[in-house]
Amino acid sequence: MAEIVMPQLGESVTEGTITKWFKQVGEHIAEDETLFEVSTDKVDSEVPSPAAGYISEIRVPEGETVDVGTVLVVLSDEPAGGDAPAPEAAAPAAAPEAAAPPPPPEPVPVAPAAPPAAPADQAPAPAPAPAEAPEAPPSDETAGRLLSPLVRRLIEENSLDPAAITGTGVGGRITREDVLNTIDAKSAAAPAAPVAAAPAPAAAPAPATAPTPAAAPVAAAAAPAPSAQAGDTVVPLSNIRLRTGEHMVRSLATSPHVITAIDVDYEAVERARRPQREQFKSEEGFSLTYLPFISRAVVDALDEFPHLNATVGNGELLVHNSVNLAIAVDLNYEGLLAPVIQGADGKRLRAIAREVSDLAARARTKKLSPDELNGGTFTISNSGSYGTLLVAPIINQPQVAILSSDGVKRRPVVVEAADGTESIGIHSVGNLTLSWDHRAIDGAYAAAFMQRVKEILETRDWAAEL
Repeated sequence: MAEIVMPQLGESVTEGTITKWFKQVGEHIAEDETLFEVSTDKVDSEVPSPAAGYISEIRVPEGETVDVGTVLVVLSDEPAGGDAPAPEAAAPAAAPEAAAPPPPPEPVPVAPAAPPAAPADQAPAPAPAPAEAPEAPPSDETAGRLLSPLVRRLIEENSLDPAAITGTGVGGRITREDVLNTIDAKSAAAPAAPVAAAPAPAAAPAPATAPTPAAAPVAAAAAPAPSAQAGDTVVPLSNIRLRTGEHMVRSLATSPHVITAIDVDYEAVERARRPQREQFKSEEGFSLTYLPFISRAVVDALDEFPHLNATVGNGELLVHNSVNLAIAVDLNYEGLLAPVIQGADGKRLRAIAREVSDLAARARTKKLSPDELNGGTFTISNSGSYGTLLVAPIINQPQVAILSSDGVKRRPVVVEAADGTESIGIHSVGNLTLSWDHRAIDGAYAAAFMQRVKEILETRDWAAEL
């Protein structure tokens, strides 16, 4: 008999949502065979079984979110001949659950705290009621221990009281859905909010403060959610879609976005790339695209314009000494991830190309670990393969800039010879667009950076680097 638990899928990951089971009760699974798919607030991953055996019990259904270390499935050495083994596995299941929820029992006493109002027989002694109040701190502490980073952030951003939210997760834990439901309820009751806020110690400031934060959420949440009409197909938003939406909205609210675009003549790149495409693919196993060249040029330019390889802190700009280059990867139109090339400033073109290919392939097959999505200091989004003209991407927080590389096409351009004479030539030309945070830099700095990236791409001896 073996128990398989929710693995630690990253340094900062504390919980995961089971999105799919690849095996069912009674089926056999081999060691390292994919057992389930888990979704965290960073990435979706397929998790292999650490042991072989027959599935005798699945304790966490699809769609449920549990903490790291929670028992997910029980394996047995022999196939279940009947229901006998299952009950035995079920019994221990109850025991750990009873032992694990020491936290839940604390919230439970809080619930009875309301009924104690019934013992109004002791009305003359209202002291007991206040005595219950001190229980609130422990309750909050308990709630704090049960909150995932995502849930905690949502609670803080919306100024909610965790003790006032009823948790529907395992052991009474508060889930993301619980918080969103509370926010919706709070928005729906917005008209009453000012009344409740009025009794606050500072009556005048309360109304002045409350309406302002409430106004934006109410405006966004006030509109009733559309319902499906006859003939519509309902497609549930995936975890990655939801997380991406939350991240992008937060980014737009955080950074004053500005874009700077420039056109680049890729003929120098093309002269090095075209003759070596076949040999490169034969040696490396993947095609040589423009992206590694652009990445290499960006990394070198960041060395000269370090304020774009930075994070805005509390009244200060935190300039990073190493370039950890994040590359946005499309997941077959089902989402977007930005895995990170750590220490890209210490890698040459071919090494960068290998990492881009490897990270993209593993992102699409759900083989990335959450840690491979952390620590990025600058991001490149590549829509060029679709022939786009110009894309204005949203900054990948907490970075201060993101570069979009767009379609490269053969176009007529003015070519200047060494002697100054000009002629018309057919070159490969495309745009690069930078979205940047106006808190970190100004337009001149962004323009100078883009000019330097352009210069590197147009003048470097790329054949020598390959």
